[in-house]
Amino acid sequence: MEKIKFLSDSRIAILGLGLMGGSLGLALRGRCAQIMGIDPDRDVLARAHEIQLCDFLSPVPDSRFQEANFIVLAAPVGTIISLVHDLPNIHDGQAVVLDIGSTKVNITKAMRSLPARFEPVGGHPMCGKEQLSITNASPELYKGATFALAALPNTTPSAANQVEQLVRAIGANPLWIDPETHDRWVAITSHLPYLLASTLVMATSSEVKPLIGSGFRSATRLAATPPSMMLGILETNQANILEALERYKDQLRMIEKLIKQGSTDELESFLSLSVAHQKELLEPTAQRAEP
Repeated sequence: MEKIKFLSDSRIAILGLGLMGGSLGLALRGRCAQIMGIDPDRDVLARAHEIQLCDFLSPVPDSRFQEANFIVLAAPVGTIISLVHDLPNIHDGQAVVLDIGSTKVNITKAMRSLPARFEPVGGHPMCGKEQLSITNASPELYKGATFALAALPNTTPSAANQVEQLVRAIGANPLWIDPETHDRWVAITSHLPYLLASTLVMATSSEVKPLIGSGFRSATRLAATPPSMMLGILETNQANILEALERYKDQLRMIEKLIKQGSTDELESFLSLSVAHQKELLEPTAQRAEP
């Protein structure tokens, strides 16, 4: 198979048509030679057909899957790892392989064992919604989002270039980062917020429901994320998440101490520092443009 050089030449197979895979398909329509969608859920396939998501749809990789020269693994982390192991048995040609899972160390470790005909790149778009189904898919989902990319020893310059083309085509911003740093950072920017939202919900009595307002709703939004999506993340990033929890508990103990002591001035200083640091954290940062 001749290697592709441009996104417009790509025959892209998306394995998993939930929120992320479905949104990717919608964002790529008209930008590549062909889009194939694969998902075992017949209801998902029916919805994908209804919105004309792909050129071809199938519950399993079939003969047309062999034509794909760009494969995107868009599934929960555990499923992605299984797909990586299965890939040599279900695709016999050459292809760029991009995953969009939420942790990178375990996935890229599995990718290192792929045969040389596959050119893998680890990926993680920093966007999404707590409602994960294809019914919530949108071609705008990726626009303006940072798209973390992890190069492997077997990532070729050609594969890196093709992946960057895809990322920019859907309106996202590529950021090359090593898998270990990625997992350490997202433990506190993504995985910890989910756990905090979930524990806040569990700490709240139903009797206060009449006084739930926008603050509580925004603070607990992530708690609506299906556990099936999060369990693999918590399992594959356990050490980093536990470290993030300890850092959070340190700050929680500090503010608890200040409230108990009635230290108004110190409490105001702590909260003022929080305001300034939040602003700093949300300011745009320069992206690493090359692997």
